[in-house]
Amino acid sequence: MYIKSLTLNNFKNFSDKEFNFSQINCIVGNNGVGKTNILDAIYYLSFCKSFLNPSDSETIRYGEDFFSIKGTYQLTDTNEDTFVISLKKGERKIVKHGKQAYKKFSEHIGKIPCVVVSPNDNIYITGRSEYRRKFMDIILSQCDSVYMDNLINYNKCLEQRNKLLKLFQQTNTFDAIQLDIWNEKLSACGEIIKQKRNEFFNEFLPPFQRYYNYVSGNNEDVSAMYHTFEGTLLDILRGNTDKERLIGYTTKGVHRDDIVFTLNDHNAATCASQGQQKTFVLALKLAQFDYLKTHKQTVPILLLDDIFDKFDFQRVQKILQLVADEKFNQVFLTDTHPDRTQMIIPDNKKDDSTIIRL
Repeated sequence: MYIKSLTLNNFKNFSDKEFNFSQINCIVGNNGVGKTNILDAIYYLSFCKSFLNPSDSETIRYGEDFFSIKGTYQLTDTNEDTFVISLKKGERKIVKHGKQAYKKFSEHIGKIPCVVVSPNDNIYITGRSEYRRKFMDIILSQCDSVYMDNLINYNKCLEQRNKLLKLFQQTNTFDAIQLDIWNEKLSACGEIIKQKRNEFFNEFLPPFQRYYNYVSGNNEDVSAMYHTFEGTLLDILRGNTDKERLIGYTTKGVHRDDIVFTLNDHNAATCASQGQQKTFVLALKLAQFDYLKTHKQTVPILLLDDIFDKFDFQRVQKILQLVADEKFNQVFLTDTHPDRTQMIIPDNKKDDSTIIRL
């Protein structure tokens, strides 16, 4: 599976632009010319949202009232298809497969597996726990519709349970039967999410460590641990009733899960250098790539945004060797140095590579 062409209308800094792609695609130019925006558009076609802008309206070109992204994909040897995402100000975003619009965006997630490595991804190491939960959710939602459905329902139940607890706090009232209805619904979804995250993490950890050791030259000891609630969530929720009536929100559940990364037995969030943090992120994303490739039985598109910043020469060489690996079907890289870009493309890939200069 790969993307053959991309058409952008009023998307960020592009008014009307079409790009054609090959196996290895290097997008070069000065900062601010839109290199990352091309990757973001490809990501948009996979996830129906940007990896840079939390609001869809922020992606509309300044002074315009709509944007559209069209991607033409070779899904199989014989099957070519198009996907389109468009948004007009004040209206609902539309996502189409061919000419058919999706009723729910969740129906599209997972159809075009994609992995992006971005300079902002160190937030998975140093940021709040919600970012690490989001990392797991992004991967599992592409592979497992049961997980995605339970995650959506869990978040809806959590919102309703918190509203009820807030009502109890504000009115000094309590309805045990009504609260227990949400306890049972929340715990049913939460137990499934916990189980699937545990299974995912046990499979994910070895390739993460393997990739980190490869890029770093086996000079550092890295690991990670998945933290979740202990025991049965329904019992925990019922046991926390008195406390949560007073504070007005749910304190336990999979919405508090976390992953703790360690470097030489120390928390990587505080002891890892910028280069080490970036190696953590690269290893995370490459392990994500392997997981999606295995569970989706197709090779994801790999987007590498400005990955050479803050890497020493040895680690850059390791990354170049990875790009040359046949396991990566289609790769996109951005860089500000045209000369370095020539080095990025392995000799055995010269005939199937494209350099886009902006």
